[in-house]
Amino acid sequence: MQLGKIVVKATSMFYREDHWVVMTFWNSLYIAFFLLPLGINLPTPFFIISIIFGIGMMFRSEKKFVLDKSLLLFPLYFIVMSLGLIYTDNLISGFDLVQRSLSLLLFPLIFLFVKEDATTVKRLFDFLLVGLVVSFCINVFKAAENLVWHVVDEKENIEIFFFLEGVAREWHHFFVGPLFSRSVNTNYISIYILLVLSYYLKNKLQSRLQLAIVLILFSYLFLLASVAAYLILFIMSILLISDIADKQDKYTMTIIFLMGMLLFLNNPRISDFYSRMKDFNSTGEYYDIITSEKSKLLAWDASIELIKDAPIFGYGVGDANDVLIEKYKELNYTLNYTNKYNAHNQFLQTYLQSGIIGFGVLVSIFVLLAIRMKRSRNEFSVFLILFISLLFESMLVRFNGIVFFSIVTPLLLKKRSILSSRIIRNDNNT
Repeated sequence: MQLGKIVVKATSMFYREDHWVVMTFWNSLYIAFFLLPLGINLPTPFFIISIIFGIGMMFRSEKKFVLDKSLLLFPLYFIVMSLGLIYTDNLISGFDLVQRSLSLLLFPLIFLFVKEDATTVKRLFDFLLVGLVVSFCINVFKAAENLVWHVVDEKENIEIFFFLEGVAREWHHFFVGPLFSRSVNTNYISIYILLVLSYYLKNKLQSRLQLAIVLILFSYLFLLASVAAYLILFIMSILLISDIADKQDKYTMTIIFLMGMLLFLNNPRISDFYSRMKDFNSTGEYYDIITSEKSKLLAWDASIELIKDAPIFGYGVGDANDVLIEKYKELNYTLNYTNKYNAHNQFLQTYLQSGIIGFGVLVSIFVLLAIRMKRSRNEFSVFLILFISLLFESMLVRFNGIVFFSIVTPLLLKKRSILSSRIIRNDNNT
């Protein structure tokens, strides 16, 4: 009986409409959003299906074209990036990225023809939330299994006391940071969590289930230990607390915020962040104990040096990574060179690919987004999530990152955006 209720509840989340094209478009997006936290390649077929049926929706005779000029910035970005093929040598790499970026052209155009409602768009976040909870459970199970086998393998015969001591000593090597989420980059998972939290925290929690979900999401965020996510969460918390009118509630939330900040800063991966960064300029032990934070700083440094040499047109969409890798070699950034890291900053990555024009288009998208979303602290926190995330990651080089950006950002930019005005903003009627 209980299983039957769960099945009915799950099926009721899907989109239902008479026309099968519309139904397939939205349901493919829902499934893709559910799979985003579960694996890099899992959502790809469903995103492709949604694009195909979205194009079909554009040619339905009963749909009227409603021009929203802000959405045309995405096709413009795609065109500028494609023009970078003209002066690139590595055409194979360039065509590959342009092909992956087709969603930047197609999804914004599709949304010009699609009239979405609050319930339809809300379900994108519902499916993403379910995917995050499932992802958390899977990662906890895998980490626990790996930890147990690691502790047991240290000694053939181990007593319960020594077993528990080993777990307490080694847990953070399996439950914290990139090793906790091996299937999807921790920064991407953190972005998904922050966006879902911005939705769930827009109103007071009204049930134990909602409270449990929020606690799971915060626990997940804590274990992922993304410095960028912690920075975003800190700024979001300040904005949301400052927006509380009642003094008693503001005082209570401030105390909770300070306690939470102490907890997050004592994360094993974050607590020694300063000690790992203070010897940034060292050359002896540096390359043996290099961290992801340092590799990002070195990537930014190399990217800026390259931009100085080609400030107008950049290096072309296919050659940007190649020249960056060679710059790593020239500057003796060994680990960055060995792992062929990209710029780890989408704005710098775009400048390397398309020069000042592509950079200007990308900045224009976020300037317009900031203007559109400054109406409330909740909306502006969503802008911060996307903006700061692109400062720390080259999101528009991987297919899933490109598709996620090309769906969420246009929905936020639309003048009558359901996502911003009815879901992210405080509205008890949603």
